[in-house]
Amino acid sequence: MSRYPLNLPAQLKDEAEELAARQGVSLNQFILWSVADKVGMLRQSLDDPAYPQITYRRGAAGQPAAVLRGTGIRVQVIVTAVRQWHMSPDQVADEYGVRLTQVQAALDFYGAHQAEIDAALDVEARLEASPV
Repeated sequence: MSRYPLNLPAQLKDEAEELAARQGVSLNQFILWSVADKVGMLRQSLDDPAYPQITYRRGAAGQPAAVLRGTGIRVQVIVTAVRQWHMSPDQVADEYGVRLTQVQAALDFYGAHQAEIDAALDVEARLEASPV
């Protein structure tokens, strides 16, 4: 096993120590697991390298959804805001607290992955329409 010195911001280290304690493992073991988990996710990544501002996250049902990297905002939300609610990209950026370049990246991604996003929007619409 090789060694690697790691500097963490104090708050991140405190949070990691707390989570490690909850898991009953050392901070070192927790960081090792975290890195291994992230590497595994990236190896299985569905990300399109042409759109680095977009990544996929698995939702509660385990289905991957395209989101703005670093946020929980799904691409389909951005698309809905522009197409159905007739918001301008500037308005969307302001409303969701993201940069205009992120909104444009989501719209560009939609242009390249329209069938995927439209299918997700369709599923969501059917779920909203079905009686509970």
